[in-house]
Amino acid sequence: MDVSIVVTVLNEEDAVDELYRRVAASLNGSEWEAIFVDDGSTDETFARLRALHDKDARVRVVRFKRNFGQHPAMHAGLARARGTHIVTMDGDLQNEPEDIPKLLDALDRADVASGRRIARRDSPGRTLPSRVINGLLRRFTGVRISDFGCAFNGYRRDAIEPMLGAIGRQKFTKALVLSSGVSVEEVDVSHAPARNGSRYSPLRLIRLALHVVAGFWPQPVQWIGVTLGLVCSVAAGALGIYGVAYWIANSNFPGPLFAGAGIVLVLGVQGFVLALIGESLGRVQRDVENRPLYTIEEEL
Repeated sequence: MDVSIVVTVLNEEDAVDELYRRVAASLNGSEWEAIFVDDGSTDETFARLRALHDKDARVRVVRFKRNFGQHPAMHAGLARARGTHIVTMDGDLQNEPEDIPKLLDALDRADVASGRRIARRDSPGRTLPSRVINGLLRRFTGVRISDFGCAFNGYRRDAIEPMLGAIGRQKFTKALVLSSGVSVEEVDVSHAPARNGSRYSPLRLIRLALHVVAGFWPQPVQWIGVTLGLVCSVAAGALGIYGVAYWIANSNFPGPLFAGAGIVLVLGVQGFVLALIGESLGRVQRDVENRPLYTIEEEL
């Protein structure tokens, strides 16, 4: 098997037929398979995928019992992929299948072909947090690529297999694989507007940022505690010096104002640290309970 295409889908009944046709056209002449992972769709997505499987045995389908999330769905597809080269993509047609040959060509030179979205068609509310998360991942992994969030990527099988135990439990599959030291080449890929809007709300993006800090930054609580402690100490010292100077100059020290500002600052710091601790404890709980990443209702 030359190529496995892993596609995660959620309520994409209007997209899967077109996606299949375009994938088949882009891989004409290669030995390939397409693994569609239905992450708990509530529309006719699975029925459309069943029809495609009945028509073409190269189409394989995994259906979850409920929605478990994009990253567990990605794991389900990667674990079943049989190709020497594996391409991952979303099923919403924001990724253009015509770019698949470009990713496969890059895999002749590197272990990972990292998709880099050009002329990105997302709102500023989606792209700005994404830039922050990309910056964090570059800092924590030491890998200098520009687009960790792009799900449209190519992998050699031997780059994926050692990381399968962590993929799915850890978000950002590409960052996880690259952190193992494999070689990477960035590939410019097209990016179309989402047909049904982005599924990433601002709250979800904040949670992703916390996941990045807890998952990729060694000893994050200690580092953040030290940093914020220093910042708060410097801020408190500056306020104290200003207060003394104001008191001497005006014989009227504005204590209540500065006390209130200090309390709000401390509460904000505590809130962020508690959120980070909660993310870390949640990860420990999931590992201790050893719950399955997903449960499968049907597989074709």
